[in-house]
Amino acid sequence: MPSHSDAPHLPRSAPIEAYGKGGFAFAEMSHRGSLLCLPDAIWAWPVTRPEEIDRASLDRVFASANGIDTLIIGTGTGVWLPPPELREALRAVGVVLDVMQTGPATRTYNIMIGERRRVAAALIAVP
Repeated sequence: MPSHSDAPHLPRSAPIEAYGKGGFAFAEMSHRGSLLCLPDAIWAWPVTRPEEIDRASLDRVFASANGIDTLIIGTGTGVWLPPPELREALRAVGVVLDVMQTGPATRTYNIMIGERRRVAAALIAVP
């Protein structure tokens, strides 16, 4: 995966404290750009538009699927319907896909990790 850093921003999950202005704040850190939040780490995610979301962009989710029940995708400010083959590929590894704009996605992710659910979030940064 040459486009990803091999080190996460944070080696654990954390609630997202703020979003907007092209980035996110979490664990007293700020990050510019999109985020991939997994149960064991938070990573920079090079996706800027929903059309870029595919199996390759979610490779870390597929690699960690045995620890994830739900993947929330935050689509920025637009509405996006995931291709059926992506939903089916996630279902095949036991992950339910939930797609919404980044604001509601961030709030839902925070609620779910607060409930100690096995959740991941792929969040596109919004202006």
